[in-house]
Amino acid sequence: MYYANSLSSDFAWPSDTFSSSPYFNDRGLNGTAQPITERIHPHSRPIVSYYFPKGVGAHHYGERHPMKPARLTLTNELVFGYGLHNQIHNIYDVRPATREELEVYHDSDYLDFLSRVTPANQSEMRNLIDKFNCGEDCPIFADMYDFSRMYAGGSLAGARKLCAGTTDIAINWSGGLHHAKRGEPSGFCYVNDIVLAILELLRYHPRVLYIDIDIHHGDGVELAFYQSDRVMTVSFHKYTGDFFPGTGKLDDNGYGTGKNFALNVPLLDGIDDDMYLTIFKTIIEDTVASFRPSAIVLQCGADSLGSDRLGAFNLSIAAHGECVNFVRAFNVPLLVLGGGGYTLRNVCRCWTYETSVLVGVSIPNELPRTVYDSFFADSQWKLHPPLSGRVENQNTPASLQRITISIRNKLRYLQGAPSVAMQEIPPDIQGFLKDEERSQEELEEEISTATAGEQRADTSIARNEFFEGDKDIDHDSPPTPPPPSRARGSTKRGRGRGGRGRARGRGRVSSTSVVDDDEDDDDDEPPAPSRKSTRGRGRGRAGKTRGVASESKRSPDLPTEADSDTPNGKL
Repeated sequence: MYYANSLSSDFAWPSDTFSSSPYFNDRGLNGTAQPITERIHPHSRPIVSYYFPKGVGAHHYGERHPMKPARLTLTNELVFGYGLHNQIHNIYDVRPATREELEVYHDSDYLDFLSRVTPANQSEMRNLIDKFNCGEDCPIFADMYDFSRMYAGGSLAGARKLCAGTTDIAINWSGGLHHAKRGEPSGFCYVNDIVLAILELLRYHPRVLYIDIDIHHGDGVELAFYQSDRVMTVSFHKYTGDFFPGTGKLDDNGYGTGKNFALNVPLLDGIDDDMYLTIFKTIIEDTVASFRPSAIVLQCGADSLGSDRLGAFNLSIAAHGECVNFVRAFNVPLLVLGGGGYTLRNVCRCWTYETSVLVGVSIPNELPRTVYDSFFADSQWKLHPPLSGRVENQNTPASLQRITISIRNKLRYLQGAPSVAMQEIPPDIQGFLKDEERSQEELEEEISTATAGEQRADTSIARNEFFEGDKDIDHDSPPTPPPPSRARGSTKRGRGRGGRGRARGRGRVSSTSVVDDDEDDDDDEPPAPSRKSTRGRGRGRAGKTRGVASESKRSPDLPTEADSDTPNGKL
């Protein structure tokens, strides 16, 4: 129940309640946003899905720990307080990720440790805690494994919907924990939901672009795909050499097959809106043009905002949201995730504003009434408080120009989008769940898309778009069959004898028609088998191995498991 929609502004509690304080703070002359009541049309595009695992915001890292999952609860309250849920097509309380889904990337012994360790038995498991690098940044807290499964389940569910084509934009603010490694936690992150979601997207999409605007380098995601040319990672972050995690310098750009497919944009303290947006739009536009992704994953860490507890940038909420809007405008299937952000009131403002950007509606600067009004009293209940100008800008136009030139030089080496050869792809993780009870929607999703009987169709943006196809109901007349194909040269040339002798494959024979060389020839030589193209379309099968459609005849070199952090060394 959302009290912001059920109580009027002049409501007063009875004098005999447990508290004499009013439920909402008195805003005085400060206005209050009224919720949006108009419902979105179910057939409008783009289709937006919103994922909020129930109870994910109730977990607690520790009293003095900067990571506060409660920011997710505040974000959800503001989203519903503004009435943005009425402009979202689908809102899901998703199931947690299963052990089998997590093992697609993470090591089994590491997951065993996460599932067993608790605050009560951590003294008995001290050796394993040291082995798996748990400590001050990644403490042992109650229900830690369940928390990790919750946010990973939201990202996986969004990726599945994008693969099925039943949504265009999937939002999971609880995800985006980009530091976790294959066999250990890092930087407040225990399970890398981003890597799991990208692996799920690669089952259908040939190329995935990952964009990271967290102030910390997205090292976990970059490491997982460092030798892959099917995933390009682009990270905008602070880099000084000693700022966590200490990686992400300009020269780190991939290895082997993934050479130049890992782009890093190292920035210094105090960068402002104009500089950040200029370099972001320039690099992302060039990257999309060169890499031509079929899906994008955007990590929206809010610690790049000004006044963040652990950050040192001067970005405003409006500039942070403009980055999201710029990526949305490419009209590519988009998975939007959360990430860092350690000043609670600013994080929930930022992600609420970016939710409005993704659904395409404008919301006022005044905040709606929620049960958390007291959190925003210091800013007079505004959505866009002043956050910029508190740290000296150490970036210069010349330094940003050098970074831009370096990135563009790396993109020139791509020479067009990479090919996708027939190869084994990440397994269908739904196939591991045969013994688990699932909803009807998940069962239908395995058959084709999320709705039984649908077929995967390309994204359509225009609402008045017409088409010609097999299912076009406006056919005036049946289609005219093409004329029979003839071999090049003589009309009686093909496989057989006659004319200029036996043809040696120089003529092309249609698979639907065969030219008879000589009707009077008594030789009962069997006709030649028609030649069929070996190039697959969509997702095909080679023997019993599922593959991705080939876009070139040469298969790229695949990294081995010893050299790569990707599961099985294959993408």
